[in-house]
Amino acid sequence: MAEGTTGLYVGAVSTQKPRSFWVDLFVRLIKEKPLGTVGAVIVLILLIVGISAGTESTPWLAPYHYNDSYAGGAVKLEPSSWAHWMGTDQNGRDVLSRIIYGAQISMFVGIGVSALSTLISGLIGLISGYLGGKTDLVIQRFVDAWMCFPGMFIMITLMALVGSGDNMVGAVSRLILVLGILYGITGSRTVRSAVIAIKGNVYLEAARAIGAPTRTILWRHVLPNIMAPLIIVFTSRMGAAILAEASLSFLGYGIRPPFPSWGGMLSQGRTLMEQGMHLAIWPGLSLSIVVWGINMFGDAIRDLLDPRLRGGLGRYSGTKKKLSKEMSKRMKAADAEQPAQ
Repeated sequence: MAEGTTGLYVGAVSTQKPRSFWVDLFVRLIKEKPLGTVGAVIVLILLIVGISAGTESTPWLAPYHYNDSYAGGAVKLEPSSWAHWMGTDQNGRDVLSRIIYGAQISMFVGIGVSALSTLISGLIGLISGYLGGKTDLVIQRFVDAWMCFPGMFIMITLMALVGSGDNMVGAVSRLILVLGILYGITGSRTVRSAVIAIKGNVYLEAARAIGAPTRTILWRHVLPNIMAPLIIVFTSRMGAAILAEASLSFLGYGIRPPFPSWGGMLSQGRTLMEQGMHLAIWPGLSLSIVVWGINMFGDAIRDLLDPRLRGGLGRYSGTKKKLSKEMSKRMKAADAEQPAQ
C-alpha cells in the first residue's frame, strides 16, 4: 500500500517547468480567445502603422505627406486609383496617407491616455483603498461628484480651457492630458476595490507588524498583487480613448485641420458625401475596426486575468472539464508506474 501511495504521488507531480506568466497568458489567449487573438493582431498592426507612418515633416510608410495637395498629379475628390488607393479629398490630398497618419495619432492617444489614466487610477485607488477611514470617504465623495457630470461635458470643458495646440505634438499632448484625467479618476474605483479585497491578507498584516512604512507596503506588497486589475484598466481605456479623441475631433474640439484625425476626416467627409463617399467610408471603417479590435483584445485579457470569470481554476482557465481530463491523465500515468503486485 505504501508503494502504491508512493507511485501515485510521484505520478501526480509534473516534471515540466511551468511557463512564465506572460508566456502562459499568450498561449491561453491563442487557444481560448480567437476573437481576442484577432483583436491582438489588429492592435499590433495599429502599432506598426503608427510607428512607421512618418514624422510631421517626412513620410515613411505613408505614400505622401498628410498635407500635400495635388501630390502625384492628383485632382480634387478623385476616386480610388493606382496612384491614390483610397482617393483624394476636397483639397487633393491623398486619403490613404491621411489615414496612416491618423493611425499614428490614434496610437499615441490610445497608449498615452491608457498609461496616464492607469497611473492616476492606481494612485487614487491605492491611497483610498488602503488608508480607508476619512481619507477614503473624502476621496470617494470627490470621485462621486466627478462621475455625476457627463464625460463629454467634462472633455469639451477641459479642451476649451487648455486649447487644441498649434502643432500635432501639442494637440496630442493636450488630448492625452484631458482624457487621462477623465478616465483616471473614474477608473480608480476598480483599483480601490482590488486593494480592499487584499487589504486584510496575512502578508500585509505581517508587514505592518514588523513596522514597514506605508509607502513600502503599497509598493512592494499591494501593487504587485493588483497588477491584473491594472492591466484590465489599461486595455479597456485604449479603445475608449481613441473613440473619445475621434468624437472631440468630429465636434471641432480635438485635433483640428490640417492635422489628420479620423474623427476630423469624418466631420469633413459628411458634408461631401454626394461628391465623394470615400471621404467618410475609409476613416469610419478604420475607426470601427481598430476600436472593435482593441475592445475584443481587452475583453479577452479581462476574462483570462479575472478569476471570477475563470471559475477559480487558475491555469486551467475556468473549465472543470479540462481539469478533470488533466487529473485523469495523471492518475492513469500514476497507475502505470505502480510496480506489479
